[in-house]
Amino acid sequence: MRILTILARLGTEKYPEAEQQIDELFLRRLPRVERERIVVDNALPAGHLQEERDRTLIGGDNSYWEFSAFDRAIEWLGPRIWAFDLVHLATSAFNTLYTAYLDRFDPACLRAIAGRPVCLGHVDCYNEPIEVLSFRSQHWIRTSFLFVAPAELRALGTLVGTRDRARFFSGDPSSPFRADAPLSAAYRRLITDWLEGGDTGQGMRWHSRVAPSPDDLSLFEGKAIAIVNEHLLSIRLRAMGCRLIDVTWLSARLREAPGSGVDWETGWQRQLAERDRDRVLVPRTG
Repeated sequence: MRILTILARLGTEKYPEAEQQIDELFLRRLPRVERERIVVDNALPAGHLQEERDRTLIGGDNSYWEFSAFDRAIEWLGPRIWAFDLVHLATSAFNTLYTAYLDRFDPACLRAIAGRPVCLGHVDCYNEPIEVLSFRSQHWIRTSFLFVAPAELRALGTLVGTRDRARFFSGDPSSPFRADAPLSAAYRRLITDWLEGGDTGQGMRWHSRVAPSPDDLSLFEGKAIAIVNEHLLSIRLRAMGCRLIDVTWLSARLREAPGSGVDWETGWQRQLAERDRDRVLVPRTG
């Protein structure tokens, strides 16, 4: 099996060991896969290129954080993307917050999804549905560490779900979202609480903190639009017929009933409820 890792980062000051940690995870969990790495550094100019054996460092595009960085790598790679069975997308912050799921990626899981319209990673959810643009949604796949087939990425065209910042933000730190922004009140509150260091109701807090103050407004808007783009990516994948599969759930299914097949139509609520650790019970509200 051939895997392409695309690692998005913004320099190496904040997470200096991220690339090494990913390499160690592959050596520990996936030692026999054939692997190539593209590191996209959004702190480097777009024309930067440094090629080594099985590793390439290119300059990125930080317009939309990791999502524009992923686009940059896919564009640079061009038709060579078809040489890989799966593409592994990761960010330098992958080893923060909840990380127990990382040790569930193994050869059995990757073999199971190869050739399928599936995106494999850690499925997160809110306690209640939110609304963004014209969509109502409650769950998404964490974009800091996931595996997906090249065909799904090419079908997306871009990993940036929305580029229209002016549609979302007011420019006023005291009320950062426009009154007519295409976000439900619940979603605005969840985004703001999360970025200010609050809990979204599941006992988890972000590893950093940024408030919509005059000094940090641009950073707040950048992270907020990244949160929206993360959710929109999952919405767009689902709309294409690409299933979001929780790796903890899949790993448990393959261990409990090897060779019996996987019900790929299993809904996300059931997946989270049927994990063999860190179960999440969510009412069927959306």
